Amino acid sequence: MKIYKIIAFMMIPFVGYSQQTDRVKLMADKTSSLVTYAMKHPMHDWEGVCKDVNSVVVINRTTKTIEQVVVSLKVETFDSGNSNRDSHALEVLEGLKFPKVTFVSSKITTNTSTVTVEGNLTFHGVTKPITIITKRQDESDKIIIDGKFDVLLYDYKIERPSLFGVRTEDLVSMRFHLQFTLK
Repeated sequence: MKIYKIIAFMMIPFVGYSQQTDRVKLMADKTSSLVTYAMKHPMHDWEGVCKDVNSVVVINRTTKTIEQVVVSLKVETFDSGNSNRDSHALEVLEGLKFPKVTFVSSKITTNTSTVTVEGNLTFHGVTKPITIITKRQDESDKIIIDGKFDVLLYDYKIERPSLFGVRTEDLVSMRFHLQFTLK
């Protein structure tokens, strides 16, 4: 009887290990992934892009579901095509004090090709819960996730940039395209 208990106890770590191997971490393909932002000012609208996207997803190989998402962007890597605007944005966003924008998922719900991701967005040193609805596309060797969400600068204690004394709108529209190569 004691031998069976010892064998059962010894197998417990292997059961856990087997379940862990069902999960795989995939890094975003930096040549294909990007995050864009769009802002509006009474005089003009503009868009910026970040092509230096650091993101990891944890995929369950058995169920093919996404179990975790983490994204990290350096504020200094956003490019609006206007160096004066970008340097002013770094100043307003206090890029030296708060160099990264991060998102960490806390709950993921999958329905066909739609994935609802709940989590925490940290921007300008402020962390707030958000929900993002994404589209997932599976191809033979990759997973593509596209989505969008809005951010209010006020919510993250960011002073709205201004041009000629007129401030931008508070709303920043974010879009992303993340591509993960299957191993």
